[in-house]
Amino acid sequence: MNALTSTQAVAEAAAITIPQGAVFIGGQWVEVPGGGIDVHNPATGAVIGNVPDADAETCARAMVAAREALAEWSARPAAERADFLDRLADGFEAHGEQLARLASSEIGMPLPESRAVQASLPAKVLRSTADIARGFAFEARDASGSTIVREPVGVVLGITPWNFPVHQIVAKLAPALAAGCTIVLKPAELTPLNAVFVARLCEEVGIPDGVVNLVTGAGATTGEALVRGGGYDLVSFTGSLKIGRHIGAVAGESVVRATLELGGKSPAVVLDDADLETAVRTTVKNCFVNAGQKCNAPSRLLVPAQRREEAVAIAAEAARAYVLGDPLEDATTMGPLASEVQRDKVLGFLEAARAQGATVHGGELVAEDGLFVRPAIVSDVAEDSPVVRDEVFGPVLVVLGHDGEDDAIRLANDTDYGLSAEVWSGDEARAARVARRIKAGQVRVNGVRTPPLPVSPFGGYKASGLGREMGPFALEEFLEVKAILGDPDLT
Repeated sequence: MNALTSTQAVAEAAAITIPQGAVFIGGQWVEVPGGGIDVHNPATGAVIGNVPDADAETCARAMVAAREALAEWSARPAAERADFLDRLADGFEAHGEQLARLASSEIGMPLPESRAVQASLPAKVLRSTADIARGFAFEARDASGSTIVREPVGVVLGITPWNFPVHQIVAKLAPALAAGCTIVLKPAELTPLNAVFVARLCEEVGIPDGVVNLVTGAGATTGEALVRGGGYDLVSFTGSLKIGRHIGAVAGESVVRATLELGGKSPAVVLDDADLETAVRTTVKNCFVNAGQKCNAPSRLLVPAQRREEAVAIAAEAARAYVLGDPLEDATTMGPLASEVQRDKVLGFLEAARAQGATVHGGELVAEDGLFVRPAIVSDVAEDSPVVRDEVFGPVLVVLGHDGEDDAIRLANDTDYGLSAEVWSGDEARAARVARRIKAGQVRVNGVRTPPLPVSPFGGYKASGLGREMGPFALEEFLEVKAILGDPDLT
């Protein structure tokens, strides 16, 4: 069965064929017996594909293939590995429209967003990582005269989430391959077809057999088999705090490195000298990308207490302007939530907030059997309410009042997470000062988003995880450091 639905009929003439019922191991598409997992379009409920629920034997086979390919791949010059990343970026650009439409059909993300973050951004990450690898100091002398060598950590297990699946695959794939590692990828079961697409691109551009391997399946079966089965030297996981703790614990039992990106509850701090209208409307827009299903969504809007009601009114008006519908339609500005589980989770947070006396603008379920939830603005809620403290992962923005700069910083840091934050001020020096007091891995000033060159490190403090993605920091995560003392200088 073709994974593309009739709503995707405008795909390119030279479209990538998406294999069904098979995983990619050692450069071959391997059929896996069993019924597999149906993939649904969350906007329509239609089945758009089927992927295997790979068993432990299949997972072990993928690890063996990655191990067998490691020596040859890691021995290639860094510039040669970088060339393969550029070829893969060429593939993303050539087939970007097909990939974006596939991603929108799997996730429910409006097509303009998919074009930007599921096709264009991954290509930029591949190219920037290639450039970094060409100039990276894999070997250097330190002040003592010792030689410091950075070597690939080995075989990587990459487990990626459903919300920004293509970008998250590339955020792991690009630095791992640039470092000289091989990889076994396991995508989320909600959105695996885009991962199959990426594996096909790797095959098409000639990445050597076994360097990139893909197994699909449920987290409780395939994911657990991969994590428990061993055979990897580093696991890189993006997903929930609960699963991240589990993966980190299993890796720790074998003293295997783990990089974990585990979500956030990001604040947008609006100071009293900021343009309130611009700050609020931009925060609403940034929060509701992909229907709020993103780890760095600025889901807590902190405004001067005396202007809180004004801010709520602006936010509610901006939220009402969203057009919910088919993510492939031009008029749509917000698609569905990704699954029934996610829908029920979001509605549960809103119901609990109302029960505690909160004011909720929006937040209605559009149809009883559907996944469309209108964006919600929540106010008049206690600081310790679950909707304030927990990651909702949906179109929900909480508005809180602060009593000045110190109080705003207190509220911003009053969270178990520390992935991202935003600061709004009319005074650049003041904004910079406040940004340095916020405990988060990335702080965005006055609406700045991901730079055109995506090399700034991304990752979190506290429960938001361990490690960094993007740029040279990402490459470092996939390298071991060796000091050779007394090594002669042969230059």
